[in-house]
Amino acid sequence: MNLRKRIMPVLLAVTLLSVFFPTDIRAAAGKYPTGTPVFLNPEWTYASYSVLHAGNAVYYAAPVNTTGKVIAVNAGHGTIGGTKYKTYCHPDMTPKVTGGSTAKGAIKATAVSGGMTFADGTGEAVVTLRLAQIFRDKLLAAGYDVLMIRDGADVNLDNIARTVISNNVADCHIALHFDGDGLSYNKGCFYMSTPDGLKTMAPVSGIWQMHELLGTSLIGGLAAAGQKINGKGSMAIDLTQTSYSTIPSVDIELGNQCADHSEAALMKLADGLVAGVNLFYGR
Repeated sequence: MNLRKRIMPVLLAVTLLSVFFPTDIRAAAGKYPTGTPVFLNPEWTYASYSVLHAGNAVYYAAPVNTTGKVIAVNAGHGTIGGTKYKTYCHPDMTPKVTGGSTAKGAIKATAVSGGMTFADGTGEAVVTLRLAQIFRDKLLAAGYDVLMIRDGADVNLDNIARTVISNNVADCHIALHFDGDGLSYNKGCFYMSTPDGLKTMAPVSGIWQMHELLGTSLIGGLAAAGQKINGKGSMAIDLTQTSYSTIPSVDIELGNQCADHSEAALMKLADGLVAGVNLFYGR
């Protein structure tokens, strides 16, 4: 299906939603100089749900921010000891509505999972960090400020802390992952869409259409850059990230353990992601 036809229904829904439920406008662009550490503020909404938050994100300012936007880039995994702790799946403490890395019906999920291992033995966290660095540099060159949620091998921030920091500093939140599905071939890219069971739960009820638009835009950019797309490009999964997000937020899976993760391949993935961000913001 033509990409414009795919995103127009979602865009219309988002436009109508914004009339009745105006959202907070982020004004962080240009607020911090490059290299500024950003810590979890305990007064921020949902901050008290975090159990691992000794680390910090890092703000990067574009040479010239031509967009007025801040993109939170979250390199998946990368918190040593994160599997020893659990956090509530939802802020209202209801059970998960789908399975995933944590089973359906669970009240709590692993604070930060360790991630999968690529076929050549490379850890997912290593690859997502390198991709995040490349993506950051391309976003900066395109005129976006970037909030790097994980700026090194170990950030010591759980998934709730990463989400809450993004909510309060960035305009959208993109978490980079690769799927550990056990297949013997690379099935391609997809994003984690919002399950129906979450769409009436706060804060998801007020923002889920924007999550879908961001995800669809990223898949559109990746497809235009020649990346393989899995099925229709989405899979409905109940994620901690989605449940606590108050800004457009997506977990994007950029292949699986069989995916090419060479420098050249990551450069191409980053090009597709930037194209998706531009599409989301109408550039």
